[in-house]
Amino acid sequence: QVQLVESGGGLVQPGGSLRLSCQASGFTFSSAVMSWYRQAPGKERELVAVISSVGGSTSYADSMKGRFTISRDNAKNTVYLQMNSLKPEDTAVYYCSARTLRRDYWGRGTQVTVTS
Repeated sequence: QVQLVESGGGLVQPGGSLRLSCQASGFTFSSAVMSWYRQAPGKERELVAVISSVGGSTSYADSMKGRFTISRDNAKNTVYLQMNSLKPEDTAVYYCSARTLRRDYWGRGTQVTVTS
């Protein structure tokens, strides 16, 4: 079955960095558009970044531009989110999502907490 397993979250100080990973299985990863979303307590889930199936096109939410970088390794069925210059407002659960021709799939999320 389809699985998306996020990892790499944790506790970091403001200005720090984290690299999230999402290991995918159960579908043709190289054909899927992959995204990262996040949801902070009491807020709606929001899009963080998107990467095309072959990785040639990316897009970001305005507040993440210049700080976050999405990438993928189709040989490893993995998508990454490099997060730099983290701020307390980046605190959220970060979710990996895959868009295939059939449907969208979601991981269970990884917690990122930015605090001093």
